[in-house]
Amino acid sequence: MKKIYPFLFLITLFSVNSCNVYNFTGTGKIDAKTFQVNFFQNTAELVQPGIDRTFTLTLQDLIQNQTNLNLVKNGGDLTYEGEITDYRITPMMATAEIKAAQNRLTIRVKVQFTNKNKEADDFDKTFEFFYDYKADKQLSGSDLDAAVKVIYERITQDIFNESLAKW
Repeated sequence: MKKIYPFLFLITLFSVNSCNVYNFTGTGKIDAKTFQVNFFQNTAELVQPGIDRTFTLTLQDLIQNQTNLNLVKNGGDLTYEGEITDYRITPMMATAEIKAAQNRLTIRVKVQFTNKNKEADDFDKTFEFFYDYKADKQLSGSDLDAAVKVIYERITQDIFNESLAKW
């Protein structure tokens, strides 16, 4: 019985100590205290009003919700900047009458990430995702908002993983 106590002590010690390294968002120890997200301008050929502001706010919210970093307007340890380079709708599937049965909304965002404390983490990369919908539907109003939300959730999570979670 005396030999089991040191074993239990070691298991407890490793369990408690490991919580300092990992968390539920997948980030390790972040060597920064602040971050800034500059406005992501929409430079796509097809301009949908408001998606640039929505993207900027979505990225800010994701980082604030999944880290303990403080959002600043300038001079952040981590800087996210870039632009929305593509917003397009393309037909995906055809019917027997040679009409589109399904369309795809694709949004592409170019991101430059800078880490003042660890330059090896810097990147300049493009992220994109899509949303498929029936061709007989007009993508506007709440339908457009729902599509953009799905796309932005995926893109911002990919940006977060690339910059902070290292997945």
